[in-house]
Amino acid sequence: MENNNSKTCSNTPSSGGGRRGARRGLAVAVVIALAALGSAPAVAQQAGPADGGSRAAPTTGRGTLLAVTPVATLDRTDVGAFLASAGMDTGTVRYGVHAYRLTYRTLTPQGEPTTATGLFVLPRGGADRLDLVSDTHGTMVHRDYAPSVGEDFGRFAPYLHASAGRAVAAPDYLGLGMGPGPHPYMDTASSVTASLDMLRASRTAARELGHPLTGEVYASGFSQGGQVATALAKALDSGADRHFRLRALAPVSGPYDLRGAETPAMFDGRINDISAVFYMSYFLTAQNRLHPLYKDPSEFFREPYADIVESLFDTHHFEEDIIPALPGTLKELLTDEAYQDLQHPAGVLRDVLNAQDGQCDWKPEVPVRLYSSAGDRDVAIANSLNCAADFAAHGTRVPVIDQGTTDHNGTFMKSGPQIVRWFDTVAAAGRRHR
Repeated sequence: MENNNSKTCSNTPSSGGGRRGARRGLAVAVVIALAALGSAPAVAQQAGPADGGSRAAPTTGRGTLLAVTPVATLDRTDVGAFLASAGMDTGTVRYGVHAYRLTYRTLTPQGEPTTATGLFVLPRGGADRLDLVSDTHGTMVHRDYAPSVGEDFGRFAPYLHASAGRAVAAPDYLGLGMGPGPHPYMDTASSVTASLDMLRASRTAARELGHPLTGEVYASGFSQGGQVATALAKALDSGADRHFRLRALAPVSGPYDLRGAETPAMFDGRINDISAVFYMSYFLTAQNRLHPLYKDPSEFFREPYADIVESLFDTHHFEEDIIPALPGTLKELLTDEAYQDLQHPAGVLRDVLNAQDGQCDWKPEVPVRLYSSAGDRDVAIANSLNCAADFAAHGTRVPVIDQGTTDHNGTFMKSGPQIVRWFDTVAAAGRRHR
């Protein structure tokens, strides 16, 4: 609904079919790297439950690193070819990369202990102590699409930023990658928790791998991840962890305003119909596991969709399986009552939407840029404009970089290299003032 796949998405449905084939095509550049994992730096691997190990892991708290698993090594040419395969500007590529899957401790939405995984990427060169980019991905439905497992969309931004000389922490979120349980889609609070704990695990991994971090964090993310990045930045800015200092924020096409921008856009034609059906189905079924939206799916979904919609979003179905099984419009998907309620939310539904909003309701003390596109039919640009207005209300003027008629995924591809260059500028300015 909001952000890479219910208001935001990374593998956006409106971009067409053949997801698995397209992803394989985009991953051609990493085939050699995956075949040569033996060349990755040696790492002491603590076996954690998500990696099938039997060795007991430390029983400590949030962000505890349980396992470090090498997943790819690419030289500079490989990184450039991988990014170029998606039409991305490769002018910022300076280094090859080493990529690892981290398994770490975090919390469920209910506050219970669990584990999660994420992708940690280091440049093959550069400074001895590295700044850290937190990159949060967009909507994903299949757990194998997550950055630490999938070899395509979820790795573009991590490889882009790491090849420019920064370490990158890219959480899979709960229930994706090799983490247990279902994914609590668009539950902002638990996504921030998992992302913050990924930073903590990355700090430990970086030290063990011989590349300690400076503590400075550059936050970015796309679609769903744009909203998560903004919420994470808000938490870091308020002192969520003394080891990390927010340095800059540059999210792309986030669904920052579900009630005021994204949901209305699904009903007035600004959002592609297929995308609206996909995001809304994902959002409602995921949120119902956390909040009592309905007792039976038929209260929100028409037949025959009420009988299948929850099973479709179990993290084991691909988009090309889900989209043909659902109707083409929200009118065909939702009951008459749900169709009206979503346009005029009240009660629990209103509370659920409100809980995801408000992530721009603070005064940043660091540089911020919002990237979006007027041509985005998955996440309306009104989200970014409303976010900028919220920041302005707190006395901070934040520019919205409009990529014009570019579509949702194209906005990410165009914005990514621009963000890298802007982060370089911010970092250089910081060094001059020290």
